[in-house]
Amino acid sequence: MSKILITSGPTRQYIDPVRFLSNASSGRMGAALAAAALEFGHEVTIVSGPVDISYPAEAQVVPVVTTEEMLRESMRLFSQCDGVIGVAAPCDYRPREVAKHKIAKNGEKLTLYFEETPDVLATLGASKTSRQWVVGFALETDDARLKALRKMIVKNCDMLVLNGPSAIDARDNEVEIFLKSGDSAGVFHGTKIELGREIFSLIQKHIIC
Repeated sequence: MSKILITSGPTRQYIDPVRFLSNASSGRMGAALAAAALEFGHEVTIVSGPVDISYPAEAQVVPVVTTEEMLRESMRLFSQCDGVIGVAAPCDYRPREVAKHKIAKNGEKLTLYFEETPDVLATLGASKTSRQWVVGFALETDDARLKALRKMIVKNCDMLVLNGPSAIDARDNEVEIFLKSGDSAGVFHGTKIELGREIFSLIQKHIIC
């Protein structure tokens, strides 16, 4: 049995006390992968941003809101785990300054300045030991395969799952899975529950063994 960490769902970066940047990630793929890992007899901990879905009752769930919180909790837990599946869609940018009060309309244009948030998966990948493994997800809109392979190297992944923007908040999806060698293990499509089983079967076969 392995101890597996899964990051799932979106994160939020607040602009003022009531407004935030985020995305429509539902957490369904994270839930499907957690269910598949549990079916194989593994122990699962999920670090999840705000979602409306339910995760498997057998998994431990650690709720977070911001990208910084997701990174902090993931780093804390990863040292106790054998591997991580980074399926979350953390917000990549945050405002340089967060307004203390609600920004009110005044008839003028509003300019906001943003900076990058920490890269959760890259940080986990850089910290992994020889006994640990990292599986990443990439969502791309152009030059998808090239960008996915580059991300796999930069983020020190042992496997990478590529999908497109149609995956966001959808119940079905199509993915291509790349092994550490750079070879494609194939293109798969179906419900996210079906894909969760397919993806985890490949993780079990090629990584956990």
